[in-house]
Amino acid sequence: MNFEEDIRESVKILREGGVLLYPTDTIWGLGCDPTNESAVSKIFSIKERGEGKSLIILADSLAMAERYVTYIPEIVNELVEVSDTPLTIIYPQGKNLAAGVCNNDGSIAIRICHDIFCSELIKRFRKPLVSTSANFSGSKPPANFSEIDRSLCSKTDYVVKYRQDDRRAHKASPVIKINSDGTIKIIRM
Repeated sequence: MNFEEDIRESVKILREGGVLLYPTDTIWGLGCDPTNESAVSKIFSIKERGEGKSLIILADSLAMAERYVTYIPEIVNELVEVSDTPLTIIYPQGKNLAAGVCNNDGSIAIRICHDIFCSELIKRFRKPLVSTSANFSGSKPPANFSEIDRSLCSKTDYVVKYRQDDRRAHKASPVIKINSDGTIKIIRM
C-alpha cells in the first residue's frame, strides 16, 4: 500500500468513528476524531487508560487550532515559529471537542503538525486528530513502529503502513502550558 492509499483509508476510518495506529511528527500514535465521543472512548479502552487523563490533538495550523480553544495568545505564534522541534502547547480552555479530550480543568493540548503524512491526513479529514502514544497505559512509549505491542495493533481499526520500516528512535514532543494569566510553564522537555 502506498502513501495515497494509506491517507484515503485513514480518512475513511476516521469518518466512520474508528481508531488509527499512525506515525506522527514525533512517535507513533493512536488517533481518532476528537469530536466523536465514542471514538475517544474507544482510545481510552484500547490503551486501558482511565478517562481522567486528557489527550493531545494535532492540527495543521493555528487557524485550525483556533476552532478548538477559546483564546490563543500572540506568544504562541512566536513559540511555534522559533521551535526547531514539534511543540505541544496546553491552552487554558478547549471547546468543540468530545468529552475526555480536554483535561478536567478544561485545558487542551494541541500540537501544530508539519509532518508530511499527518499534515495531509488532517487536511483531507478537515479536523484535527487525537494523538496519544501507541502503548498501553503505564508502558513505555514506542520509539518506532517495531516497538509497538502487536496486541495493541490488533485492537485498532487501521494500521498505517507508511513509515513502518523507519527504525530511527523518535521521542515525544516537549510540552509547555500557557496559563490564563499569560505565564508559561514547562511541563516536559
